[in-house]
Amino acid sequence: MAATSLVIDRRRLLTGAVPAAALLAARPARAAAASLTFEELYGTIGVLGLAFSDKVKALAGQEVAMRGFMAPPLKAEAAFFVLTAIPMALCPFCSSDADWPNDIVVVYLDRKQTFAPPATLIEVTGRLEVGSWTDPESGFVSLIRLTHGRFAVVGRL
Repeated sequence: MAATSLVIDRRRLLTGAVPAAALLAARPARAAAASLTFEELYGTIGVLGLAFSDKVKALAGQEVAMRGFMAPPLKAEAAFFVLTAIPMALCPFCSSDADWPNDIVVVYLDRKQTFAPPATLIEVTGRLEVGSWTDPESGFVSLIRLTHGRFAVVGRL
């Protein structure tokens, strides 16, 4: 009787182990992304403007993951959005990098998508790019960006 119980336990273990192994096998790309917070973006904020933190400089060009809120987009579907530290009623996108707020990041997606409601906490993963850049299509200026971004809903307020 005990051997039967052991066989059942092995089956249960194997039944559960296969899906878990598949999930773990799919996880390395996400596990490779370094975590970055809005508080870690800038080392100094002064009269000369924003200076990137050492962590941001070290992660430039690498895959990072950030959590925040999607600012209301300009269109129902677009290939980019603004990630903010707090939920926003209006898009905080500025006209120049001199006016750039220290708690937003532009996220460029690989394809147009519909967006998450403003009070939804999301996690975005993408390649970190730093430095002033003007989007040739929209004319928007950004100081820090995640490219090839993808996002997942984490929770709602």
